[in-house]
Amino acid sequence: MHTCVKKTEMGTEMEMSTLDWLASFPELAALEPASKKLLAQYARVIEAPVGTIGYRQGDHCGAYVMRLKGQSRVYKDSASGREIVLYRVGAGETCVITTTCLLGNSQYPASTIVEEAVEDVLIPEAIFNRLMIDSPVFRQYVMQNYGALISDLIVLLDEVAFQTLDARLAKWLLDMGNNHIHRTHQQIADELGTAREVVSRQLKRLEQKGWLTMGRGEIELLQRGELLKLANSG
Repeated sequence: MHTCVKKTEMGTEMEMSTLDWLASFPELAALEPASKKLLAQYARVIEAPVGTIGYRQGDHCGAYVMRLKGQSRVYKDSASGREIVLYRVGAGETCVITTTCLLGNSQYPASTIVEEAVEDVLIPEAIFNRLMIDSPVFRQYVMQNYGALISDLIVLLDEVAFQTLDARLAKWLLDMGNNHIHRTHQQIADELGTAREVVSRQLKRLEQKGWLTMGRGEIELLQRGELLKLANSG
């Protein structure tokens, strides 16, 4: 496969002569020949390292993004500078906010940053709009992903609006997947959309109960069962 590499503001762009990347999205296996031709001509693959800003709040959305590798964090900043994580985009996924902006011809209402080096397919806005009109297969793929991601955001809204912070914190700790967690109190606060001091107080209470222990930038879970009861109580 011939690959041409060049530098862009977003990262490293690789112009590919084939559509091998389509294998990462089996929902597009039946894509029409004319649509494949458009993608082969206009879609481009880029790479970006950790720390790259994919887009900022207020930016214009110029392309549909399909993630091949890596992970990015989509977050919203408040006027006071506080951050809340909305969701993450991993391999095989798309970005719901990007889709929203393209469908509504609006600016980004949030920002994103690369957490694990990414490889993305970018489909220019004009080509995205054309495929949405001309390709039933592509349109179905976009709308199915969009619906699933909107459901995830509604779950987040429910948690923020109706669950207590201690229950949300317990759920976040458990969702990390193991008992030894490497995160600062500020990072946890950003995930939950609250202040560092609030998280520190809540963690201290859990430590006093004997459910976890804390070190510098580290948390060790001791009583997952108790944390699960708390997570389900909120």
